[in-house]
Amino acid sequence: MALEMKRQAMDRLNDEVRACARCCLAATRNHALCGEGTLDAALLVVALSPGAREDVDDTMFVGPSGPVLDRLLGAAGITRDQVYMTNLIKCLLPKNRRPKMIEIETCYPFVKREIEIIRPSVIVPLGYYATRTILTAYHANPPAARVDFRPLYASLIVSDGQTIFPLPHPSFLLYSPHFEPETAEQYKKLNNLLT
Repeated sequence: MALEMKRQAMDRLNDEVRACARCCLAATRNHALCGEGTLDAALLVVALSPGAREDVDDTMFVGPSGPVLDRLLGAAGITRDQVYMTNLIKCLLPKNRRPKMIEIETCYPFVKREIEIIRPSVIVPLGYYATRTILTAYHANPPAARVDFRPLYASLIVSDGQTIFPLPHPSFLLYSPHFEPETAEQYKKLNNLLT
């Protein structure tokens, strides 16, 4: 798809995202957050949802996780403008609660269309919910137990013709900063996926 066609398709999709009222999260959000980044990205990053600061500023990763993500991408020699970033759920989850399955199912068609527009070489889901959803969508048989997802991080998975590279969400380092060196090593592998 030519870049101009991608831009037009994404503009139409983003108008739908901003106007979405398909679930109860529409009643408590400031913004339904659209994806950001280059439309020709080889890497499409899928996070969970906007945080409180993102909901106000209408921009991805401007809250506490933002500087952590920038450091992790920097470890790989990558900047935000080299990737496309989006959220599994487009609206703020009240009080940072866990998402409900119905909310994921309601929002995922938007993510699916973003993937179809961007056509990334690699999808990079961040954290448990994004990883489980993407692996399920591509019939990659995710583990049943949440604890079994950790070994999947920084491993290359190819299913249904799509390459998937799950990574830990940077927010977990806000509570466990001692894992940052190990996590940076995992993120460094992204550089190899750009070529």
